[in-house]
Amino acid sequence: MADETVLLGHGSGGTMMKRIIDDVFAATYGSEELAQGNDAALLPAPAPGERLAFSTDTFVVTPHFFPGGNIGRLAVCGTVNDVATSGAKVKYLSVAMVLEEGFPMDDLRRICETIREVAAEAGVHVVTGDTKVVNRGHGDGIYINTAGVGLVPAGVELSGANCKPGDAILLSGTLGDHGICIMSQRENLSFNAPIESDAAPLNGLIADVLAAAPDTRCFRDPTRGGLASTLNELGAQSGVDMVVSEDDVPVKDVVRGACDMLGYDVFQVANEGKMVCIVPAEQAEAALAAMKANKYGADAAIIGCVEEANENRGPKVFLETGFGTRRILDMLVGEQLPRIC
Repeated sequence: MADETVLLGHGSGGTMMKRIIDDVFAATYGSEELAQGNDAALLPAPAPGERLAFSTDTFVVTPHFFPGGNIGRLAVCGTVNDVATSGAKVKYLSVAMVLEEGFPMDDLRRICETIREVAAEAGVHVVTGDTKVVNRGHGDGIYINTAGVGLVPAGVELSGANCKPGDAILLSGTLGDHGICIMSQRENLSFNAPIESDAAPLNGLIADVLAAAPDTRCFRDPTRGGLASTLNELGAQSGVDMVVSEDDVPVKDVVRGACDMLGYDVFQVANEGKMVCIVPAEQAEAALAAMKANKYGADAAIIGCVEEANENRGPKVFLETGFGTRRILDMLVGEQLPRIC
């Protein structure tokens, strides 16, 4: 059925978001580059064989400050990671802000200082920006848009369309930390152990994996829609099944308990500092070792494999449960937790 109005679910990262992208954005101003379906578009570059990677993202998270970061950290990490998934060396960022009249200047300075710190850690330069101020009551404090540019070296060909049966699926760390952190802060919930956002710049981790596993098929960060939506996207791009072992997926006990208590599926909870990586099986251990050697990949694991899809039903994502059964992992439908990033 056609959607008559924009709903929160259209920003979920799941099927409703795919529908608005396909039926509205791509249908009206779609281009060959946009149709690639990856997190960063690949564009021609001056040097032979090189290409530009370019991506943009907008951040509306509430609350603006949370354990492990703030909206400024998300703004840098989110765009750096999207550009880096193409194999690019991320070089430049733009930072544009929509501020609400009355937003505390001290909070703005804290956010800007975080942007400076994370950009320095990622080795990128903020080179342009824009500022708009809206009337009091019309902007929820602050929204940030960032765009990033990087250079993809000659010979690097990463895409969600590259996955092949027999490949291994790697995850760089524990699931659900960011989503549960934001939810707990928003709803004033406390748990036996602290939960912090996992927001992190992962361009260094990606470079380490590419050096160890040069035939890597693709990277994708499981943000809105979580791991389930990400694997469904990759499976659809490549026309393959993705099979994940539940026992091999790292999840912190406190996050798992929170999901069980609140009725969330941890495989659909957002992450902001994790990376999914698909590599040939023979390079999986080398890729895993490279992840674990990086400070943001200490909990990395090989969580599954790619299988040939049944041509009669199309690509699916399956979870092998601890009971020895398989269940389908669907994309998130609607909005599990709005304004997560």
